[in-house]
Amino acid sequence: MESLDSYFRISERGSSLGTEIRAGVTTFLVMAYILFVNALILGDAGLDPTAVAAGTALVAAIMTIAMGVFSNYPIAMAAGLGLNAVVAYSLTAQGLSIEGAMGVVVWEGVLVTILVLLGLREAVMEAIPTSLKYSIGVGIGLFILFIGLVNGGLVHGEGGTIVEFVFPTEAGQGVTLIGVLIGVVLVARKVKGAMIITIVATTIVALIAGVASVPDTISASVSFETFGGFDLGNSFAELGFLSAILAIFTLMLADFFDTMGTATAIVEQAGLTKKDGGIGRLKSLLLVDSLGAAFGGVAGVSSNTSYIESSAGVAEGGRTGLTSVVTGILFLIAIVLSPLAGIVPGQATAPVLILIGFLMVGLLKHIDFTDLEEGLPALLAIILMPLTFSITVGIAAGFVTHTLIKVVKGKSSEIHVLMWVVSIASLVYFASDWIEMFL
Repeated sequence: MESLDSYFRISERGSSLGTEIRAGVTTFLVMAYILFVNALILGDAGLDPTAVAAGTALVAAIMTIAMGVFSNYPIAMAAGLGLNAVVAYSLTAQGLSIEGAMGVVVWEGVLVTILVLLGLREAVMEAIPTSLKYSIGVGIGLFILFIGLVNGGLVHGEGGTIVEFVFPTEAGQGVTLIGVLIGVVLVARKVKGAMIITIVATTIVALIAGVASVPDTISASVSFETFGGFDLGNSFAELGFLSAILAIFTLMLADFFDTMGTATAIVEQAGLTKKDGGIGRLKSLLLVDSLGAAFGGVAGVSSNTSYIESSAGVAEGGRTGLTSVVTGILFLIAIVLSPLAGIVPGQATAPVLILIGFLMVGLLKHIDFTDLEEGLPALLAIILMPLTFSITVGIAAGFVTHTLIKVVKGKSSEIHVLMWVVSIASLVYFASDWIEMFL
């Protein structure tokens, strides 16, 4: 007991063993929904949902425990929402196989790990305008929300308009609406574990309504068949060199901003920032997070990243990495539940996607839309992600527009060299079909 207290500095940070355990359980309950949501999203890309659920739990367990042990912060990790959407809906839509898409995830994780080891990760982040950083989160939030509406059968593109609302006349649509209502009530009441409760409750409603069914037999064995399902070479062969580089960069940016925002928020909430406002052991934190991206790709469950839901554990008094260790152990135990993932219908996860999308869109308040230089690039980045079903297109449009406005206003000297590189690469990406005609 004393060794635990000494290593994790439990008493020093004003916590106790019981508090850390309770905080770890709370964090797990709040983020356990990812097991089923990730299974459904990657299942849309052709992977076995039960295997994805098992792999998601195992990787989340390993990375969360590693985060607790090496950074000593109450931060949990799991497959990133938004990052998995890029893999399942954006990369595969460009003709990339799911193995090639996971290869992109591995490349991104390796690149970010190298940047961390070289001390360049923070430098890269500082090169991107703040408004564009927020717009990436908002755009991905809208993208996830739109996917939820589609999966729930509430919108489709089969009518006279590009996107059409579907009046809920079928059982599946009714189940989705009931799920949204359940989720809204739970979130509004600040119920811990609102998302996982919503999924379970909506699944029960779906079973009663005949939208979902329990198979005659449920395998008791756990499958990890997604492990090793990545192809590093196909990422470039199937997409083309430039498109692959931009895809890797897109994932890297999303991972960068998500992690730094989450880490800063959690450490500040826990009152663990240094006197100068910095984060102690930041390199260890970032290194574990970047390895999570690579390991997630190797395991075939998408990039793993730090979770803002960790704030629930901090609110319960969690102040050390022991909170994360407890959360990780619970993810290990949850592996035995993975065979149940196949029972959960899309209508049960759609409400959670809609609610999470809504929460992510809250970042919009940080963007000044009265300033053309800040607002227009952010708006294009945000709106083009769901409209084109491509996060890459949205980010690229935001970069190009930002650089163009800076040049037109005579502020070229304010543009970071990395922004020049990315903007030019984005222009080439947009013109790739035209360029290929002349090559």
